[in-house]
Amino acid sequence: MRILVAGGTGKVGAAVVEALRGRHDVLVASRASEYRVDVGDGSSIDRLFGQVGTVDAVISVLGSTPFPQFEDLTTDHFRAGIANKLLGQIDLVLRGLPFVADGGSFTLVSGILAREPIRSGAVASTVNGGLESFVRAAATELPRGIRINAVSPTVVTEALDVYGDFFPGFAPVPAADVARAFVKSVEGVHTGRIYELD
Repeated sequence: MRILVAGGTGKVGAAVVEALRGRHDVLVASRASEYRVDVGDGSSIDRLFGQVGTVDAVISVLGSTPFPQFEDLTTDHFRAGIANKLLGQIDLVLRGLPFVADGGSFTLVSGILAREPIRSGAVASTVNGGLESFVRAAATELPRGIRINAVSPTVVTEALDVYGDFFPGFAPVPAADVARAFVKSVEGVHTGRIYELD
């Protein structure tokens, strides 16, 4: 298969690339790789697909949200998270659809905050929940046998230095375990599935 991994240079993205490379032709896209993309910019997504052409699967392992304390929360924080992680990944699907082969797939990334709230996590919970709802709805209407799923991990072991303080008492999951869920989505048969890694 020819697989595009958007966000393939991050901690989880690199693990996904490692898990797929060898059996598949893996194309890595990020803000600083051979194929460049900024999911917050629709024209950047269009350029990406114009470069890579037809693929069998699109994986998204990107998107950011702010983590302000609730008393400091503004609608601008929500706009930032929605524009990047939520709408950015939705745009990747909408603009990428003509470039995905019949019977291909999309796999997006959400996160545990869709179901387990934390302090300072209101934006991330809203965005992740919206993304998972989009996946379930899109799965019922995607044409040409194209599938869509999401991987929804808890805090990743390799990112504890950055995010560990936000997740007290949460058991982390190694990036390699998260990568296996992406492999299951791409090489399997599910659609509309949220792969939860708690």
